[in-house]
Amino acid sequence: MNLFEKLKKAYTRIHPKPKYGALELLKYIGPGLLVTVGFIDPGNWASNFAAGSEFGYALLWVVTLSTLMLIILQHNVAHLGIVTGLCLSEAANKYLPRMGSRTILWSAMGASVSTSLAEILGGAIALNMLFDIPIKVGSVLVAVFVFAMMFSNSYKKIERYIIAFVSLIGLSFIYELFLVDIEWGEAAQAWVVPSIPEGSMLIIMSVLGAVVMPHNLFLHSEVIQSRQWNLQDEAVIEKQLKYEFFDTFFSMFIGWAINSAMILLAASTFFRENIVVNDLQQAHSLLEPLLGNNAVVIFALALLLAGVSSSMTSGIAAGSIFAGMYDEPYDIKDIHSRTGVIISLGIALLIIFMIGDPFKGLIISQAILSVQLPITVFLQVRLTSSKEVMGKYANTLFTKILLYGIAIVVTLLNVLLLVSFFVDVKI
Repeated sequence: MNLFEKLKKAYTRIHPKPKYGALELLKYIGPGLLVTVGFIDPGNWASNFAAGSEFGYALLWVVTLSTLMLIILQHNVAHLGIVTGLCLSEAANKYLPRMGSRTILWSAMGASVSTSLAEILGGAIALNMLFDIPIKVGSVLVAVFVFAMMFSNSYKKIERYIIAFVSLIGLSFIYELFLVDIEWGEAAQAWVVPSIPEGSMLIIMSVLGAVVMPHNLFLHSEVIQSRQWNLQDEAVIEKQLKYEFFDTFFSMFIGWAINSAMILLAASTFFRENIVVNDLQQAHSLLEPLLGNNAVVIFALALLLAGVSSSMTSGIAAGSIFAGMYDEPYDIKDIHSRTGVIISLGIALLIIFMIGDPFKGLIISQAILSVQLPITVFLQVRLTSSKEVMGKYANTLFTKILLYGIAIVVTLLNVLLLVSFFVDVKI
């Protein structure tokens, strides 16, 4: 058997029903940390630095509010995986008419492509900061590295890398915060007391709207259900529901801390110098005279880790969505999961080469996410509210009202944010 035949056999191998799934995570803490990566992706970086540089500490409450909304939605979709043993994609394929499920899931694949586009661009921007590598070349390097990691390592190793990346990003910002003087009393008040400075609404929408991402909802349900817990024993289900909430809360708290650190850093440097930061490359160049070269390098390295890790989780989500169309859990050794990963990362890279301006790529990304997000959120709430799907664990009336309320708010914010790209709005 020649090399080509071996590669073809390895790629096309089908594993329709792996007994233990592909995501072997930590017993209790783990799924939420992978989701947290999407909460601190390059898009969030841009929004947070814009918020801190223009309005100081005033918009810290937005991070608190967005985190609370995220906890509720991610906690809810995790319940789906625990109770049914199905990820969001598998559940849609099982309980929705075939045409409806296919339409929704293919739109989710489009959202994953748009997410991967933004994440790869974030990593490429970081490489440009560190080594002056052109954006398109950097995008190829990021994509190739992500492909190599996902296809050559077991998920057990990849998950450890991702969790390590999140830890390093957090430590990077702790180091950065030690270099600046922070008014902690003012910051503490801003975390819990809402204020809307004049001209801040667009940034508020950006911070809030970028938090809930379609691929993270698919991802969380996948990593939870992959544990293959005993679905017949109610005591086991109850136990896992309890531990899942702790995992989600703990992980989202880490995301809250890192996003807060970004605003604190921007407020303590750029805001004090009356410098408004509109993009990450500008932030990078302006930090050096304020904090020194070491801080600049650590900033770029943390951004690179964020771009790489979020690209991997976006790819995993795409693999889960595509495999779900065939009633399969995510397994990188399976042809359907591999195809989903290739579609997401490959098309994203192709789009980057087709557009001349990276900013246009981000606009395209935001447009697709804004259109698809309500589809995924309302799909999730419909499934978790159904007694046919969830049995006695279906959403209560209060939970349904809360979830639909969040879904409507997040949807409106994303639509308004999308409109702002094309209309000169002063808000």
